[in-house]
Amino acid sequence: MINWQSIIRQAAEINASDVFFKAGTVPYQRVKGVIEPVPDAPELSPEDTSQIAQSLMNEQDWATFQQYHEKDIGLTFEDIARLRINIFQEQNNIGLTMRLIPVEVPTIDSLGLPQVLKEIAMRPQGLVLVTGPTGCGKSTTLASMLQHINDNRRAHVVTIEDPIEYVYTNHHCIFTQRAVGIDTESFQDALKYVMRQSPDIILIGEMRDVETFNVAMQAAETGHLVFSTVHTKSAAETIERIIHMFPPDLRQQICMRLSDSMVATLAQELVPRADLPGRTAAVEIMIVTPTIQQYIEDGATSDIENAIYEGTHWGMQTMNQALLNFYKQGVISAETAQFYAGNATEMRQMLRRLDKEREDAQRAAEQKRKRVKSREQ
Repeated sequence: MINWQSIIRQAAEINASDVFFKAGTVPYQRVKGVIEPVPDAPELSPEDTSQIAQSLMNEQDWATFQQYHEKDIGLTFEDIARLRINIFQEQNNIGLTMRLIPVEVPTIDSLGLPQVLKEIAMRPQGLVLVTGPTGCGKSTTLASMLQHINDNRRAHVVTIEDPIEYVYTNHHCIFTQRAVGIDTESFQDALKYVMRQSPDIILIGEMRDVETFNVAMQAAETGHLVFSTVHTKSAAETIERIIHMFPPDLRQQICMRLSDSMVATLAQELVPRADLPGRTAAVEIMIVTPTIQQYIEDGATSDIENAIYEGTHWGMQTMNQALLNFYKQGVISAETAQFYAGNATEMRQMLRRLDKEREDAQRAAEQKRKRVKSREQ
């Protein structure tokens, strides 16, 4: 059998985020967002991937996989990384994707995230959602916020995940981490009994259905701080998605509850850097101010983005504002800002305006130098 452990060790050394095992090709890895073949690795046979999968499961799990062809596994690999492993069937063969998660939980500062996330993390209660596409770093951002709580507050934190990703060491907080399929049968079962575990803070790995949203809002309404993720691209889209998950006759009630319970929504993208190797998180930040609270209550999601744009004094920023700030600082290129823009037309205008301001400033500085030189002569 191929030595997959050796491949994971090598991937960890170069900070790869994912390793892919697929029959009929060599293993691949994702490094700084780019897929590339694992150097000097042999081509995998169907027997190779099947043996790797079987080595990661017990007999019961293997029998279940034979029937359903899907399996998620979370495990700590030596002292190198946490692995979030998805095992699946592909063209009648078995494939595996292994996500490498650092053993050490990152901090908000080490990730270079906006400082306002510290304030959001220390809220006493409410609902905080982190949104974005798969692989954009939602779990890492949430982990950094929970770590800030761990360092600055005394509380009981319950996480319900599928599977467990970051593993926390108790500092000021006590962490209870439950894996769906191992420690509990489902998100619904775990959420049904979570209030009996006396939590102060609850992390729900993903908002998947109406029942999960209902329990999350109820927990936020009854004095708990609730974190979770949604696969949406922006704060406004997130609110709209939640509202439309419910039947039309319940939407007005949901708007009321959501406006009362939501604290903030963070929508993020991992964007390639121009100044250093790697990627950085561009984060849209919506904080539920009285104005945004009213928009949510009224279901006026189309007005939310403009409120975010004008709410920089609250610590808010749109995705375009986040990207423009990175461009100003030389962190990303103009092409990257344009590619990841929330509103492409607005982004072009913002970039042109900034470039013109820079040209005007350079022209004024040059004219000033000429005047000084002329007086000296």
